[in-house]
Amino acid sequence: MITDWTAAYANSPHIPGAAAYPERWERAARTFREANAARAELDIPYGEEPRLRADLFLPHGAPRGLAVFVHGGYWMSFDKSSWSHLAAGALAHGWAVGLPQYELAPAARISDITRQVGRAIEMLAERVSGPIRLAGHSAGGHLASRMACIGAPLAPPVQSRIAHVLSISGLHDLRPLMRAELNRTLRLDAEEARAESPALLEPVEGIDVTAWVGELERPEFVRQNDLLANVWTGLGARTRAVRDTGRHHFDVIAGLADPDSPICRSFSGPNEGDASA
Repeated sequence: MITDWTAAYANSPHIPGAAAYPERWERAARTFREANAARAELDIPYGEEPRLRADLFLPHGAPRGLAVFVHGGYWMSFDKSSWSHLAAGALAHGWAVGLPQYELAPAARISDITRQVGRAIEMLAERVSGPIRLAGHSAGGHLASRMACIGAPLAPPVQSRIAHVLSISGLHDLRPLMRAELNRTLRLDAEEARAESPALLEPVEGIDVTAWVGELERPEFVRQNDLLANVWTGLGARTRAVRDTGRHHFDVIAGLADPDSPICRSFSGPNEGDASA
């Protein structure tokens, strides 16, 4: 039985060398942007607020479609500049890759952030035609899967283009977070937690969803991962749950930069519907 919900959702204390990861991500992302500057559109606005910006990386030739990666950070930290390198794998498979950022809590509530991400995807979808694949990590996994829910803040023509959702270490039932220390910043109440939890909502008919989590992650993240796949299977979605051997919360996303990795093939591989791990 869990008695300390703050500890249950705390990742860093359980990952060796956790403090070094943010600088490593930022350095890799900066190097990627510099190497791909000629095929990048950076800081595209999708709203008036300063943080409402997205980056778009274009492949050689016509894009197969649009792949979007939504960053995590418990809706409270990070921006798009730390994750550019994760576009490499999908870009190599011929996808245009968008990376939006959003306002952070406490300036924005999670429901506000959900609407912002919807606006960002709509803006990117205007620039790139074809199918859309969504991925997100941690809080970003919540936001990516939230876009596949009935009633999501997406125009129906855009939502109908979503071919696959990859939720990586996603948070799909937000109610336990009300018991954690971080809720002093998130300010979740019961009504918002229910309304913004993908596992408590219905997916659009026939959506393909992969819920992907590191084998070494905190038990709550493994439970949240399996929860979405289990619930949405019974609601008409085509779902799959994956536990990535030897991976923890901070390195489970690394394979998105490698076009040959199982997680990248699940997100953007050459065969539509290929989710082979």
